[in-house]
Amino acid sequence: MSTRENDNSIALNRRQVMLGLATAMGSGISNRLSLSGLLAAESSPSSSTGFAKNCIVMLLEGGPSHVDLWDMKPSAPDNVRGIFKPIQTSNPGVLVCEHLPLLSKQMHLLTQVRSVHHKINDHNAGAYYALTGRQPLKSGRLITSPSPADFPPMGSVLAQLRPAVKNVPSFVHIPELMFNNGSEIPGELAGFLGSEFDPLLAGDPSVKNYSIPGLRLHKNVGHGRLGQRRQLLEQLNGEDFGEPSERMTKFREKARGLLTSNETNNAFDLSAEPDFIRQRYGLPDRDDRSVEARKFGGLPHLGQSLLLSRRLIEAGVRLVTCCTGRRIDQTWDTHRDHFPLLKKSILPYFDRAFSALLEDLEQRGLLDETLVVAMGEFGRTPKLGQITSGAGAEPSGRDHWPDCYTVLLAGGPFKRGLIYGASDQF
Repeated sequence: MSTRENDNSIALNRRQVMLGLATAMGSGISNRLSLSGLLAAESSPSSSTGFAKNCIVMLLEGGPSHVDLWDMKPSAPDNVRGIFKPIQTSNPGVLVCEHLPLLSKQMHLLTQVRSVHHKINDHNAGAYYALTGRQPLKSGRLITSPSPADFPPMGSVLAQLRPAVKNVPSFVHIPELMFNNGSEIPGELAGFLGSEFDPLLAGDPSVKNYSIPGLRLHKNVGHGRLGQRRQLLEQLNGEDFGEPSERMTKFREKARGLLTSNETNNAFDLSAEPDFIRQRYGLPDRDDRSVEARKFGGLPHLGQSLLLSRRLIEAGVRLVTCCTGRRIDQTWDTHRDHFPLLKKSILPYFDRAFSALLEDLEQRGLLDETLVVAMGEFGRTPKLGQITSGAGAEPSGRDHWPDCYTVLLAGGPFKRGLIYGASDQF
């Protein structure tokens, strides 16, 4: 499915989209990279300056099929259009899948970039490109596993250049680092910027007795005892054991600050939300989290993960990355059972949670200053059963397709309800 320009659309490639996002967040290659530009959003009461103050990146890991979701082809042949029916939306003339009834009411808030494309057919390398905006090549080979030499994701760059003003983390990743083909996905950690700019890993906020992994005091260690330990550490550092590196000192102070921060602990406390809000995003419908979404285990964490994303942005976190699935998932990677998986295991959770996030941000007046991005590392083949990767595709599935796919944008400086670019109409 190639890209083309028409009278009503603008064809954009993957790099142009990422450059636009970076510029919108105040970190492009223009004069907005100046200190005054970077700080402009802090003093601006709205997005009229062209900047967003915060960002939520929803990773549609595995690669969703745009032709079955929000770029439908109702007049295309059967092996392209599939079995889902299109429905009207709040954005006149824009159709979405029948299994996105709640999102259909929020489509006036979303801009679609329908002509994003690149040449990378590998999940890990494609995700690195999506997260960092950098070609996933090193010494002529694809980057498929993380390295300290990797380029950082945008959240890490923000954590370094424009950290959170309040005593909250600058960059949070929900729920876990993505994992595929024997390796964590590259581009999730800070790479050459150093581990102090890694995201705080939030874990699954929908589980019972949820707490922030690594930031909960042991039951026998109170704040007083923590202070005593800090004093002892400072005394030891003053002896002849060698001075700690400046980076380690900053890391310790950051960890201690978060551990004792009321702002951080309050932001992660979902019990403070009214029940109807938690239900609107979607409460977990099962305790067993061992079955991945592609085996019909659903996405029980997703609603509370996106609710936590909103709470974190509200508390002052600069950028939140939220994965559709968990570590064991490549949620949208539907090489087989494509339509049953979407209908039963993926879209019911996604529809409720993502529509709730947009609705909630809009009602709270946060959408103008918060850029929301929903993107995969690529899309899926326009034809059912079409094989483009080593994983292949059964007649009931769609394989990888980086040649043309859609990125969804809402809030920040972007106009609402627009369609940029176009895919083939068949």
